Amino acid sequence: MAAAAPGADPFDLTGRVALVTGGSRGIGRCISAGFAQRGADVVIASRDQEACAVAASDIAAATGRKAVGIGCHVGQWVDCDHLVNAACAAFGRVDILVNNAGMSPLYESLPEVTEALFDKVLAVNLRGPFRLSSLLGKKMSEQGGGVIINVSSIAAVQPDIAALPYALAKAALNALTVGLAHALGPAVRVNGIMPGPILTDVSAWWDGPAFTRHAQTEIPLRRGGQPGELVGAAVYLASSAASYTTGAIIKVDGGAAWAPA
Repeated sequence: MAAAAPGADPFDLTGRVALVTGGSRGIGRCISAGFAQRGADVVIASRDQEACAVAASDIAAATGRKAVGIGCHVGQWVDCDHLVNAACAAFGRVDILVNNAGMSPLYESLPEVTEALFDKVLAVNLRGPFRLSSLLGKKMSEQGGGVIINVSSIAAVQPDIAALPYALAKAALNALTVGLAHALGPAVRVNGIMPGPILTDVSAWWDGPAFTRHAQTEIPLRRGGQPGELVGAAVYLASSAASYTTGAIIKVDGGAAWAPA
């Protein structure tokens, strides 16, 4: 995607179609709404078809852009194929893919991590992004350009024993980001966003007082982030403002992670 013409708004996404997985709530919903506010039409995908439809309806009503919800379990290969076909049938093309869907189930100890849990975590956090990026990356190249954004996690560089399969998957997602930037360039730009602790509905399961103490000593900004605080990075990476940015992974974590991507 080339740089914006002189005098044009480099962050304008008018005329582009964005597909956001895990888009019915939390970070994904905020990114979907942020893209629509900048002029994009959006496809919102998650396992919950009804939630996708509600999010799409709300975003369309608020922004005047077209939005559709499509049920999809990105951990299932065939569902990824269906999602790509359905999105292209709805809009004719996809210009921006955001691989945001993720999961990190709790477990008591490492020996108690089951094969099923391990496989499920890698399927949703890694296999789905690989399949969707492979399919849409080819289509984007054929149509003359596009953008892929992978939503990773600082767990990729600061793995936590309480979420080790998730950390492994996100570290691999970072590697996939760089690999795809080389494989799909120059037509398709591929970048990542690496959030720190974000206060979505999932954070309701955290030990609140313990997190507050941790934030006060370990996070330079002394707090967790809000889902909307990732939208700026996503809009930048999706837009012509980032025309010379590919293979990059941007930390949005309040400074929590010492290690870069």
